Amino acid sequence: MVATITIERAGPLTSIQDAGRFGHLADGISASGPMDLAAFHRAGLLAGSGGQAGIEFSMLGLDIRVDDSILSTGWDGGHFDIFLNDTPLSWPGQAELRPGDRLRIGPAKAGNYGYLRFGGEIDVSEIMGSRSTSLRAKLGGLDGRALKSGDRLQIFGSGAEPQTVAPLLREHAPIRFIWGLHAEVFSLDLRQKFVTEAFRIASMMDRMGVRLKDEASVFADSQILSLVSDPVICGDIQILGDGTPIVLGRDHQPTGGYPRIGTIISADLDRFFQLRPNATVMFQSIGLDHAQALLRSGTQ
Repeated sequence: MVATITIERAGPLTSIQDAGRFGHLADGISASGPMDLAAFHRAGLLAGSGGQAGIEFSMLGLDIRVDDSILSTGWDGGHFDIFLNDTPLSWPGQAELRPGDRLRIGPAKAGNYGYLRFGGEIDVSEIMGSRSTSLRAKLGGLDGRALKSGDRLQIFGSGAEPQTVAPLLREHAPIRFIWGLHAEVFSLDLRQKFVTEAFRIASMMDRMGVRLKDEASVFADSQILSLVSDPVICGDIQILGDGTPIVLGRDHQPTGGYPRIGTIISADLDRFFQLRPNATVMFQSIGLDHAQALLRSGTQ
């Protein structure tokens, strides 16, 4: 079975993503993949997805039209108003779409990213083992770019029986991290302030990184020169030359020449990337063994 959908409206950063493209940092290409991996997976369960890829959309939402065939669909991530034609549906949720149906997803009420998954697979080529769009490297997905109005996608194959999942409740708690490679470049007093003072999410955010407002001036007096560039990973907390903290995202650059005071643990990355501009954030340091235990247990 092959279904065709048309993108009727797409907000900025709307792209095709799968679990990610790993093992290519040496080639200058980060893994990409969904900013909120858990929500992406849950949307797949709701759709009964037999494919690996889905659509990630940002705060302004997404509108699609089904042109032919019946299409199982599931959605999750953030909190959006969603309508099948003119009928409001629950969020997160699922629906069987028929030819001529329009699915309209309005601006987010909470969070930054949402996900639309299908019963089948999105018909785009695998590049280096993944269908994920790298907006920075301009590869994968649909011509390596963000989706836009008028784009048409084919969904082939079918999946399993859609599952029902309860809404994911994420508490407002400190973002946990482990001290980074360059933590000792910073004074003990500064490191203490880093875990006791609040930061704020800046409006300058995309898939490459999220800037933080340092309203407590934790890094205002730091005198740190740029370092020799070395590899970076998603979740690294990098301190720019002017003292601005930035958390590296899924489309991060392969190397960086600024010190990294810490790295957000995998269990908290989804929650961090859903924090909206002007939200406050506190950081809490934990040990590597604790972080690995949380990763193995799947705890959010």
